[in-house]
Amino acid sequence: MSGVYARRLSVVAATAALAATSALFTAPSAQAAMPTPVSAATARTYLGQLTVGAEGSSSGYSRDKFPHWITQSGACDTREVVLKRDGTNVQQNSSCQATSGSWYSPYDGATWSAASDVDIDHMVPLAEAWRSGASSWTTAQRQSFANDLTRPQLIAVTDNVNQSKGDKDPAEWMPPSSSYKCTYVRAWVHVKKQYNLSVDSAEKSALQAALNGC
Repeated sequence: MSGVYARRLSVVAATAALAATSALFTAPSAQAAMPTPVSAATARTYLGQLTVGAEGSSSGYSRDKFPHWITQSGACDTREVVLKRDGTNVQQNSSCQATSGSWYSPYDGATWSAASDVDIDHMVPLAEAWRSGASSWTTAQRQSFANDLTRPQLIAVTDNVNQSKGDKDPAEWMPPSSSYKCTYVRAWVHVKKQYNLSVDSAEKSALQAALNGC
């Protein structure tokens, strides 16, 4: 009996091992991306709750007032964490710098193999946040906003596309890739709601129009 029992255990173990091995090959690979924004329906609700008012002044604004790319763990700062998260097959050196990999930019549909071609975009730009309420925040609050890995605020994109965006809001700029606009405006509203930032009337109209098409 003990021999039969042992053989049965062996068969069970072998079957389990085979199933586990099979799962390694059939399981879908994780999709690296920024945190998923709220749904279009929730974004529409949030948009209706945001304060609408004339955009504030840029007076006193400086990127230095939003300390960013702070250390997240070990030698890794926020930029390197996002590059690793949003890229494919990213290799890093002992300083946590990305030395190889590929990055797909959803703003324009381009793929890059050099980290130097990729910017980390603040979904709601720092200057836009300043004019929408962040001018009254503490430095610690602005640092948290500028390095937020929990909300859909940071994303790896083509550098010159990010530069063309600058500090524009959705009434002034949208991603060139029309297929990404719904995700973009959902993320924008998600972040503005999270941080209780205001919207101006043109910005709200552009967001409403885009969300109605989602």
